[in-house]
This record gives sequence, structure tokens and C-alpha cells, in this order.
Amino acid sequence: MIQRLMTSSPVHMAFGFLLMGGWALFANRAHGLDKAWLPALAQGVISALLTGVIKRALEAMDGRVPGPLAFLLPPMATALAVLATLVTVHSLIGTPERVATIAFPWSLSTLYAFIYNAALI
Repeated sequence: MIQRLMTSSPVHMAFGFLLMGGWALFANRAHGLDKAWLPALAQGVISALLTGVIKRALEAMDGRVPGPLAFLLPPMATALAVLATLVTVHSLIGTPERVATIAFPWSLSTLYAFIYNAALI
């Protein structure tokens, strides 16, 4: 049962939602709950959805990039897409601490992309 939970996409999505949403709440705490809840909710939803998107995108790019670039281009592509998504959403909703809110989720998703991509190659 535990093995099934560890490989469950909904479990991964829920974990991403709670961890990254919690981070956004923490990053914006100085502005009060009235200003911090929306960035937390948005970051949680984005993180939950992007977990699956990054995985599928890297799998789709697997084998399409030749040579040493195969280690760099796919994770860089997903990292740029994630960064663009995070900057756009947090700009649109007026996240007070935009850089602090984005830094941790983007760094972690980029690290995940490089590690998962290397495992695919």
C-alpha cells in the first residue's frame, strides 16, 4: 500500500500543493493573511499541475535531442516554461513577495527536471 501511495500522481500533486503553497504563504507572511492566501493558493495549484506536466514533457522530449545536448535542452525548456508561468501568474495576481515566492518552487522543479531527464537518458 505504501509503495502504491509513493507512486500515486494524486499523492504527488497533493504534496506539491501543500509544500509549495505553504512556502508561498510563508514567503508572503509579512503582508498579512489577506495578501498571502491568494499567492499560496495559486502556487499550490500551479505546483500540483506542473508536477505532471514537467514529467510528461521530459518524457516526450526523450530521444529527440541528440548527443550531450540531450542532458541540457529538455530540462532547460521545462525550467523556462515553469519560470514564465510562475512570473506571469504571480504578476497577474499581485503577489507581494514575487521573487521569494517563485525562487523555491522554480529551483526545486528545475532540479527535478535535470535529475528526471538524466534518468531517462
